[in-house]
Amino acid sequence: MKTPYFSEEHAILRAQIRKFVETEIVPNGDAWEQDGSVPREFLRKMGELGYLGLMHEEKYGGSGMDVRAATILAEELGRSTYAGVTITALVHTNMASPHLANAGSVAQKQKYLPDVVSGKKITAICVTEPGAGSDVAGIKTRAVRDGNDWVINGSKIFITNGVFGDLYFVAAKTDPGAKGSRGISIFIVEKGTPGFSVGRSLKKHGWRSSDTAELFFDNVRVPVENLLGEENKGFYAVMKNFQHERIMLAAMGVGEAQKAIEITLDNVKQRQAFGAPLFSKDVVRDNLARMQTKIALAQNYLYYVAWLDAQGVDCIKEVSMLKANACEIANEVMYGCVQLHGGMGFMMESTIERMSRDARVLTIGGGTTEIMYGEVAKRM
Repeated sequence: MKTPYFSEEHAILRAQIRKFVETEIVPNGDAWEQDGSVPREFLRKMGELGYLGLMHEEKYGGSGMDVRAATILAEELGRSTYAGVTITALVHTNMASPHLANAGSVAQKQKYLPDVVSGKKITAICVTEPGAGSDVAGIKTRAVRDGNDWVINGSKIFITNGVFGDLYFVAAKTDPGAKGSRGISIFIVEKGTPGFSVGRSLKKHGWRSSDTAELFFDNVRVPVENLLGEENKGFYAVMKNFQHERIMLAAMGVGEAQKAIEITLDNVKQRQAFGAPLFSKDVVRDNLARMQTKIALAQNYLYYVAWLDAQGVDCIKEVSMLKANACEIANEVMYGCVQLHGGMGFMMESTIERMSRDARVLTIGGGTTEIMYGEVAKRM
């Protein structure tokens, strides 16, 4: 479909990623669901093809593109039907590593970014705690300066890539006396640092091929040069990157919903009911048409918002509306597609059953629907 928001270069990228998804993810996704993680060889292959560095600087091995390229990646990975694979990659590319790219010193980028872009080192962003999710200002993890080190104590939960990651960007309070969002800093913590441990690998309703961890920091010492960005300014870095994170989740939802419609359309054209294909029934056709219309509207708004961001426009309200609406539509579509699959839609052997489970968290992760509409209301 032609669109004013993308170039021929973007069209080529989309075609390449779609082929990659069909050849590399679809045949292997079931096994990765059973394993509970995505193989490092696969992620390194993504790195070799340039998919892990679309938005990173060329001098570190990236492509230097804008968020529109990442939107294409997220949407096409969403079409794989294995959202656990999608989120494993997107946390690395657009939710964790941008903190290094945006706030890192030249020395930090030279040390880490080439391996991040190539897939040799997988990243995680560690913000969420048992008592602090969207409320980033409420985190309790503490970092105290001790000579040439920072000493970190606390815990994190629901951390994607937490089990098998290599490089963790950890948000911690550095000024407990500061009010609200002030006094938070971000630190680079490498796997294997003494005192840093994975408490457990969390079992989830969906995203089962994505590893998710509870993390503990017990007097973890990192050198002062591992402070990422300015001291006490970490909250603003997290908030800044939330916009891209939310665009990625919306793109995932759009890709997943469109694929679900295609799978369901194929199903109802083949299934017979009352002597004719199910698709011949007006109520079925009407339901599919209504769902397709909602997806198309969400997709076009996704492209518009990605384009706005690429132009450097401050579009927090638009991103918040997009994330809330697109992720709710994805869940609505999954519900409708399970319904049209009948009993088979409830069976674990059906693709649509897995997709409906995976989509549920889209309205929670990266800022709940309620938080998103709160952001919209502030700006009305």
